[in-house]
Amino acid sequence: MALALLRARSHPVVRHPARTRERILAAALREFSDKGFAGARVDRIARRARVNKRMLYHYFGNKESLFREILARKVRERAQWAVTAPDDTAESLVFWFDTACRDRDWVRLMEWEALGRAEGGMNGDAERRAAFRKGVAQVRERQGRGLLRADVDPGHLLLAMVALTTFPAAFPQFTQLLTGLRPTDRAFATRHTAFLRRLADGLRPVRQRQVAETRR
Repeated sequence: MALALLRARSHPVVRHPARTRERILAAALREFSDKGFAGARVDRIARRARVNKRMLYHYFGNKESLFREILARKVRERAQWAVTAPDDTAESLVFWFDTACRDRDWVRLMEWEALGRAEGGMNGDAERRAAFRKGVAQVRERQGRGLLRADVDPGHLLLAMVALTTFPAAFPQFTQLLTGLRPTDRAFATRHTAFLRRLADGLRPVRQRQVAETRR
């Protein structure tokens, strides 16, 4: 026993706070996307992250603070993706459809949050509101450059584009009922990508549609 204690003292445990935080955040993202805020349990998050609950509370305070951190990180991540999104309307739709297919945790988080709001859940934070305002401003700017038709409200246009690219992943049952394919099927991704490229013609000004037609 004394020898074991001596060895433990001679080999102290090296802690890595940044890695621990990342493990907790990764585990929390999976738990919240699987169960929603109300159904998520801190003890399950701690087990997934291989930490004790006291350590989790040390880093994040409480479950609500942890959830807000998850949302804030996802908003920042998607804001970075938006910088690399193509200007072309068709390719932009394809880009965000592919993103929704790869980022299903975000889609599920938004669905759980919608249910929570219906029951008097948490409000959105200022960072996310700012990100969405920026998205509307980007649509308005593209309208001004003649890349998107200018006779529609930019907020509603962005809402429609989000629906077109996110709905299949958010509601796989409707996707399968309407197309006979699951959103995870490669055939569905191929067909929906082709559909989005074709549908984008209706979102372009007339002159842009004519240019796109000549390139085919």
